[in-house]
Amino acid sequence: MIRHPVFVVLKIVQVGEPVLRQKARPLSPQEIKSDALQQLIELMRSTMRDAPGVGLAAPQIGLPLQLAVLEDREDLLKGMDPQALAERERFPVPFTVIINPVITLHGDPVEFFEGCLSMAGFTAIVPRAHRVRVECLGRNGEQQVIEASGWHARILQHEIDHLHGTVYIDRMLSRSLMTVDNFGRHWKNKSIADLHRQ
Repeated sequence: MIRHPVFVVLKIVQVGEPVLRQKARPLSPQEIKSDALQQLIELMRSTMRDAPGVGLAAPQIGLPLQLAVLEDREDLLKGMDPQALAERERFPVPFTVIINPVITLHGDPVEFFEGCLSMAGFTAIVPRAHRVRVECLGRNGEQQVIEASGWHARILQHEIDHLHGTVYIDRMLSRSLMTVDNFGRHWKNKSIADLHRQ
C-alpha cells in the first residue's frame, strides 16, 4: 500500500496577535537539523502555497522563530500583465528557506502595492529598497548569501520584517491603504503617481 503525505495547512495569525510584534529568536544548529524543524518547513511551504502567497514567516503561524520560506511560482505569474511584471522586476523565485537572516539594503526606495497573509483583504503602497543582500542559514544550516533585486528583494524585506515584529502597515503610505476589492475596482490599472495625486 502506497502512503501519500498528509497535506496540512497551518493557521495564519492576523494583525493584532502579539507574536507579530515580537522580535523572533534565532535558531540553533541543533534545532535546524531536528526532524521537528524540517517538518515545520514543509508545513510552512504547504501553508504558503495554499494561501496562496509568495512568503511566510514563522511568526505568521504563531511561532517567534527567525525562520521564513519564500517562493514566487511561475503559475502565480501567469495571466499577469507582462508590463506590470517588468515594471516590478518580478520573475519566478525557487523555494527558499531563510534562517537567522541579516539584511543589507541597497538602492533608492521603490514604491509598489503590497499585501500580507496576516492582514487578509488589504493592500497598500510600501516603499522598499530596490536591492538587498541577505546573509543567512539555509534549510540544513548551511551558510548562504542571497543577492536580490526587484520583487524578490521586496519579498525578502517583507518576510525579514516579520522576524523583527514589523508589519508592512508600519512602512506603508497611510493614504494608500485599501481593500483588495477596491484596489481591483479603482487602482489596478493606474500608476503609483496617480495615487499620489489623490
